[in-house]
Amino acid sequence: MPDVAIRPSKIRIVLISEAAPPDPTDYYYAKGKPLFQETTVQAFRDAGAHVSSVRDILGRGVYLTTAVKCGKTAYGIKAATIKECSQLLENELAPFPNLVAMLLMGDVAIKALNYISVGAGEGKVIPTGSTYKIRKGRFFHRGIRVFPSYLQAGPSFFIEKSKRRMIAEDIAAALELVG
Repeated sequence: MPDVAIRPSKIRIVLISEAAPPDPTDYYYAKGKPLFQETTVQAFRDAGAHVSSVRDILGRGVYLTTAVKCGKTAYGIKAATIKECSQLLENELAPFPNLVAMLLMGDVAIKALNYISVGAGEGKVIPTGSTYKIRKGRFFHRGIRVFPSYLQAGPSFFIEKSKRRMIAEDIAAALELVG
């Protein structure tokens, strides 16, 4: 868990991106103007949310985390790393009793949740396939609505406008569930 004051009972949505940034000062909860905060705040604004900081997002009941806890140093992340880190992610999510939605931002986050689910004998939550084909499906994990989406954290967020639009749609749909 990050060093930030969180009331687990107030968290209704968890947004899980792929991996921590290589530079810890770019992480969601770092001081100053970290890159992950900048791009995530913009994604929430694109979704119609009136936020200006990670604190505002937390105030809306949205917890931000990563599937892989160490900094991403290469383009891809090995499946074994995702599987190992999924145990840490499962422990991190356990204190949130009132979740209604999970936003899985990118393939690594999708794989991590699938590892958690398969490890518990529950089968895959998200089927294999291109995100653009499966993102409109209705998926659930232990009664929690799951939204597969695209990565919103980091420099890649500014590249493709079509993905930004889809990210905004997915965030808006999750926020709509909590009013």
